[in-house]
Amino acid sequence: MFVDLPLAELQTYLPDVDEPADFDEFWTREVDDARSCDLSAEFTPAKTDIRHAEVLDVTFAGHGGDPIKAWLLIPHELGAGEAMVVEYIGYGGGRGDPLDWLVWSSAGYPHLIMDSRGQGGAWRSADTTDLGDGGQPSSPGFMTRGIGDPRSYYFTRLFIDTVRAVDAVRRHPDLAGLRIATTGMSQGGGLALAAAHLAEGVVATMPDVPFLAHPRRAAEITASLPYGELAQYCRVNHDEIEQVFRTISYIDVVNHAKRTAVPALFSVGLLDDITPASTVFAAFNHYAGPKEIAVYPFSAHEGGGTTHTRKKLDFLAAVLGG
Repeated sequence: MFVDLPLAELQTYLPDVDEPADFDEFWTREVDDARSCDLSAEFTPAKTDIRHAEVLDVTFAGHGGDPIKAWLLIPHELGAGEAMVVEYIGYGGGRGDPLDWLVWSSAGYPHLIMDSRGQGGAWRSADTTDLGDGGQPSSPGFMTRGIGDPRSYYFTRLFIDTVRAVDAVRRHPDLAGLRIATTGMSQGGGLALAAAHLAEGVVATMPDVPFLAHPRRAAEITASLPYGELAQYCRVNHDEIEQVFRTISYIDVVNHAKRTAVPALFSVGLLDDITPASTVFAAFNHYAGPKEIAVYPFSAHEGGGTTHTRKKLDFLAAVLGG
């Protein structure tokens, strides 16, 4: 059983994390570069057995103009909140089948699910290749691809894709003007925080057991993957350790959380060895806006399951109503 810090210490855990001096300049440049390319958003009706919503197969231009896939479910009966949910996927998974994603549309929210470039070989299939992979040496997985430079890093591409996903869904003629909430679990939670910081029109974020927070601590206290990929790479490449963590400091969602002020609902499992609780609380305690965190004392990386889904529905309804 993996146990991190006691809850009383987690609630006040506010670590200093590495933050590059050009953090804001870097991300402004990356977002501006991406938006200089035509978004090329396409919405094609998908063949499906789903009857409560229109289902669209979406393609848009992500980082470097690379084509990124997504599903968009637009319920035939919209809720009263005049908002939509953009969701990002956990590490190793892809967008799968529209039948995998029914909660938000069944509650009346249009729902975009962004595919994760190059992923989809671990637990849910995907349809998006990573054309930007430069092929530098890396450990197995995605954590160290291109890690020699933040401009070539895999997660820089993925973070920019999250921004372009929000841009794309706002282009749908039936959804123009709707407010946007971001969400996701694990890697998806980290991406939801990044999108809340970097994208436009986001009014709330709901990161579940978010990955990519305080990654240096995570690599030092847990051997579980994916953080174990960082430790594996550093065991082999001793002279690159500081560069590894300099690159990942641009991705560290603690630094993005410091700059994000929309209402947020986090979740954490205190027995989580994949995203240790202290890393989640590092992002939560640094978060700049109004925030709540649902703590699941005997849960690991699964978080709160259906219990937490209900909390998210209530949270979003309250934010939109307010």
